[in-house]
Amino acid sequence: MMQAATPQQDTLNRFISIYTSLSKDNLNSLDAIYSEDVVFEDPAHRIEGYDNLARYFESMYTNVTDCRFDIHDHAVNGDIAFISWTMTLSHPKLSGGAERSVEGCSKLVLKEGRVIRHRDYFDLGEMLYEALPVLGAAVKMIKKRLGQ
Repeated sequence: MMQAATPQQDTLNRFISIYTSLSKDNLNSLDAIYSEDVVFEDPAHRIEGYDNLARYFESMYTNVTDCRFDIHDHAVNGDIAFISWTMTLSHPKLSGGAERSVEGCSKLVLKEGRVIRHRDYFDLGEMLYEALPVLGAAVKMIKKRLGQ
């Protein structure tokens, strides 16, 4: 259950609320949580500035059939917040358009009610490379051998 005990917790609660209902129809709601000079990073991108981040999300949501986030756990310590989540998406060019899910977590740096830094951690191989023909089989084989 979300609690609003501190301004940082309130910011995190707004972030969670927006992400759990995010769709191509309400991407403008991201404006309510990110600072103008936000830095966003994930295993494939580094994006600086809200305008660039908004364009990234517009492109992503235009190209996917569906993308949603399920939030599992979250915590705030001072101006740092962590969230664990599952992202489920379907893209016409990955796995024949079938849904794919990947677990990950986000580290957020908060300032004055906004997210100024957002870093996502997830297995890009699981999300993307394993869904590609030929390369997917190779990645799965490598992961299996590493686990032996």
